[in-house]
Amino acid sequence: MADELTGGKVAFLVANEGVEQVELTQPCQAVRDAGAQPVLIAAEGGTVHAFHHLDRADTFEADLASADANADDYVGLVLPGGVANPDFLRTHDASVALVRGFAAGCRPIAVICHGPWTLIEADVVDGRRMTSWPSLQTDLRNAGADWVDEEVVVCHAGPFPLVSSRKPDDLPAFCEAFVTVFSESMASPRR
Repeated sequence: MADELTGGKVAFLVANEGVEQVELTQPCQAVRDAGAQPVLIAAEGGTVHAFHHLDRADTFEADLASADANADDYVGLVLPGGVANPDFLRTHDASVALVRGFAAGCRPIAVICHGPWTLIEADVVDGRRMTSWPSLQTDLRNAGADWVDEEVVVCHAGPFPLVSSRKPDDLPAFCEAFVTVFSESMASPRR
């Protein structure tokens, strides 16, 4: 994955508490390895408290708050999971608006685990083939998505490319897929 995203910036949108640490750190490393800069955007800016499932893990400093972020500044968006993380984001207006900005700008989005809750709230999953943590399948189907139980799903059936995975075990495939999709998006003109 070396140098596929050279010069680009990739947004990582998280709540200030509850993001699954490995679903943040491993994709951030994949972005760095591909030559791009990961940018941590937190709902309220400031400190982000990550978790290992239900146990408190490390803290990270956000680069900016979601209200101050502009989708046009980024190659793509990554939405990590963790149960509390997307549950908060879907109630945070500026975060939902930022997700809608990526979708409206035809910028690729990558999402894992419980992350699709934020996409459901942004109303951008209708007609999309995707996967998630199994407990979200009914929510996604009710929002119009075609839910499948696969390691990674790449969907080009909408205005923006969408990459989705189920869980931390899927991270190697998830990272490889979203770096490829983001790279292809960088190389092609916007719609």
